[in-house]
Amino acid sequence: MANKRPIWSKSFINIFVSNLFIFVVFYALLTLLPIYVTDAMGGTESQAGLIITIFLLSAIFVRPFSGRLIDRFGKKKMLVISAGMFGIATFLYPITDQYIPLLFLRFFHGMWFSIVTTAAGAIAADSIPRERRGEGLGYFAMSMNVAVVAGPFLALTLLQFVSYLSIFLVLSGIMIIGLFCTIWVKTIEPETIKKKSLTMEDLFERRVFPIAMVGLFLAFSYASVISYISLYAKSLGLLDAAGFFFAVFAVAMLVSRPFTGRMFDTLGPNTVIKPAFMLYALGLLTLSFTGTSWMLLVAGGLIGLGYGSIVPSFQTLAIQAAPESRSAHATATFFTLFDIGIATGSYVLGLVVHSLGYSKLYLFLSVFVAGILVLYQWISKRKPTEKQLQSQANY
Repeated sequence: MANKRPIWSKSFINIFVSNLFIFVVFYALLTLLPIYVTDAMGGTESQAGLIITIFLLSAIFVRPFSGRLIDRFGKKKMLVISAGMFGIATFLYPITDQYIPLLFLRFFHGMWFSIVTTAAGAIAADSIPRERRGEGLGYFAMSMNVAVVAGPFLALTLLQFVSYLSIFLVLSGIMIIGLFCTIWVKTIEPETIKKKSLTMEDLFERRVFPIAMVGLFLAFSYASVISYISLYAKSLGLLDAAGFFFAVFAVAMLVSRPFTGRMFDTLGPNTVIKPAFMLYALGLLTLSFTGTSWMLLVAGGLIGLGYGSIVPSFQTLAIQAAPESRSAHATATFFTLFDIGIATGSYVLGLVVHSLGYSKLYLFLSVFVAGILVLYQWISKRKPTEKQLQSQANY
């Protein structure tokens, strides 16, 4: 019997570190730029919000095309190019001191973010042994989980001691390291067939749509956490505890990830996904009744365990739903719909909260998440089995 093939190969470690640094820069800027716009530029809160929105809209617009670009030019080449362009965009922040040019820079930055993260996800999936893909992609997702805490912590800590210029230069230095890591990544490139016309198949992987639609609804609900948890905490007089919310959230994800990944591979996806949905819904329910710091942190832990287990599981299902040669398209399709869910949720739930208030919003979303679980169960009963998918790929 052959030995179990390792996940942590040299290539996987490099793509992990590169993805970590890309997301550290992403989350650091996500936290820093609204303050930069209102403080250094004298802008309004709506202008600060647009700085975030324009980045997401750019990523949503470009991501469907990223699979086509990666297929045409190769995963490794597009990874290095897009990481380089993402780094160049980071270097441009220190010299962009006007609002309109900053909007254009954010759009440009979002374009390359969508491509580099699609390429990184596809390469990570390819470098993981197929029989350990759930576990491996769970580990890969940890790079983003660590960045959720590390990015904002780095930005807000540095802001107390140095200038915005210095912070932008630090983030640029981080991207240089991330770029060097991409150079050492190895991947096997499938043979490409050049097409003259652009088709829907070049933009999307249709086999991924069912699980990606469930992911869209999941992202819609999660937008309430990343967009409004600090405002909710402030309304409760718990703003100091809000900073620890995401720390507990990230720790819960990191602690659970090795176990849930192995369970996914050995016992099947439902053994992870169904309990994770229940934990996520319970976390939102706890948020709706939160009145103390400890309840807020308990909610953060429950959401971290639940939501943090669902996303890599869904990503794995999306990649498994398509032939291996279409891993880039599968990744792009999944995250296109996921990004749409985040962007839509941030806007729609902002309107809802004015009518319901934060407590009722999270109560409503706990029920909404239970409904998503029902939708997932219906989808999972209709999707092909692994053997059917393999036969389709061979065919």
